[in-house]
Amino acid sequence: MSDPTLELSGIAKAYNKGRENEVNVLSDVDLSVASGEIVALVAPSGAGKSTLLHIAGLLDTPDAGRVKIAGQDVTGLSDRKRTAIRREDVGFVYQFHHLLPEFTALENIVLPQLANGIRAADAHARALDLLTRVNVAHRADHRPAALSGGEQQRVAFCRALANAPRLLLADEPTGNLDPDTSEQVFAALMDLVRSTGLAAVIATHNLELAARMDRQLRLDGGKLVAL
Repeated sequence: MSDPTLELSGIAKAYNKGRENEVNVLSDVDLSVASGEIVALVAPSGAGKSTLLHIAGLLDTPDAGRVKIAGQDVTGLSDRKRTAIRREDVGFVYQFHHLLPEFTALENIVLPQLANGIRAADAHARALDLLTRVNVAHRADHRPAALSGGEQQRVAFCRALANAPRLLLADEPTGNLDPDTSEQVFAALMDLVRSTGLAAVIATHNLELAARMDRQLRLDGGKLVAL
């Protein structure tokens, strides 16, 4: 059996360490996510789900525990090597799309590929293919301000998958959308993840959406428990 795409072991994280108001956000968290698996992470605001995603995506470091991506222990790597792994193996989607306003939808997906050494022609072809999969190809030449909220978020999904990562981390990706648009965007995300076979951890408040993923986990007192 191959190694899990993401493996967290004994992850702990506290803020204001050593002070009277020390807050233990994560405590002995274990998580394993296989290729092709979509895991829902359910927790209220402030429970630590963003911290957990940032640690899994190498944007933050744990106080204790190990992080493995595609079988490689990445916990103690240098900043340069962690940045390279984030660029190549991890895709991020946030509640707000964070698209670059001066570039078109297509260019927002092309740019991370160019930064990763992909030829311009290949980067454009992949960007257009991703936009086609989420039914936004007809808006490829529009800047973010000219797109609807749902279109912006679908472009953000495409950008996150531009470099064909092994792991997708999404933090409330439909949190800013109305129910109908949220459903459309979530369906597009699920189709993208299923068609590419990557591992995904998606934080959400929406229990109906969470129930449609492969597993549902909840952060409770800094620990992960199954729903």
